[in-house]
Amino acid sequence: MGIFEVYHPLFNFFLLNVGYAFSQQIVLRAGVFSVATGGFAALGAYCTAILVVDYQVGEFLALAASLALGMLTGLILSWPLARLRGVYQAIATLAFVQIVTALLLYAEDITGGAIGINHIPRLATTWQLLIAVAIVTYIIFSIGRSGIGRAFDAIRQDETVAGMLGVSIRRYHILAFVISGAIGGLFGGFHALLVYSIEPALFGFEFLAMVLTFIVLGGKGSVWGPIIGTAIIVSLPEIARPLAENRQMAQGILMMVMIAYLPNGVYDSLVSLIRQRRAAKWDRANQEKSHAVAGA
Repeated sequence: MGIFEVYHPLFNFFLLNVGYAFSQQIVLRAGVFSVATGGFAALGAYCTAILVVDYQVGEFLALAASLALGMLTGLILSWPLARLRGVYQAIATLAFVQIVTALLLYAEDITGGAIGINHIPRLATTWQLLIAVAIVTYIIFSIGRSGIGRAFDAIRQDETVAGMLGVSIRRYHILAFVISGAIGGLFGGFHALLVYSIEPALFGFEFLAMVLTFIVLGGKGSVWGPIIGTAIIVSLPEIARPLAENRQMAQGILMMVMIAYLPNGVYDSLVSLIRQRRAAKWDRANQEKSHAVAGA
């Protein structure tokens, strides 16, 4: 129990970032090079904080409003961005995040400007976060096993072929943005209810780099990839604590090594390796059986 109390905030941080990782994964899986998760999270966090602090709205209603705001923003953002591809999508979504943070910074009467919003009551609990992560995980898992997931995979692998097979690229890109916005807005709301205060800088470039790292490290092709990637990144500061000032450098070196040798992410690369070995073993068994039959 003592260990759990010590690492309880770290566990909450892990659950929160799993939500952000899923928000990022769903668009990458659909072949959309988007980094808009930071904008969705910022809107969700400020929506919940303003409703709770200024209007004394209950946490569940505030979280629902953040989810709806993220979903609506994703829908609006998807209409122009669904026409773009590749690096142009990344640049456009990065511009969206910059616009959101700039609005939060200069709308001082509503958002508090650079100071942000302080004295937010800590209303979110670990169980609420855990339930939210479980529901989102189930939704992502169900999408992956449905026709939507197969369409996402087809678009990511070869958009031209997917279009020739009758897959509506634009429709599925819009759907991916909407789901990403809903998840990002929801966990942005949880973020506000966990940290007592928020400011625009929380959702800037470092946030975007961190969320992308979860996916690149864990893998984007499965439900377990973002979870494992998040667990590694969240636990690295504790593992590298004895290195003191060199901790950041050690984390960077480890990231470079893992990305160089496991380019598809830790989980996806290991699954691929296991499948290759099973296929090779199956082929050898069939060859031996064929030789035995031929010899008889």
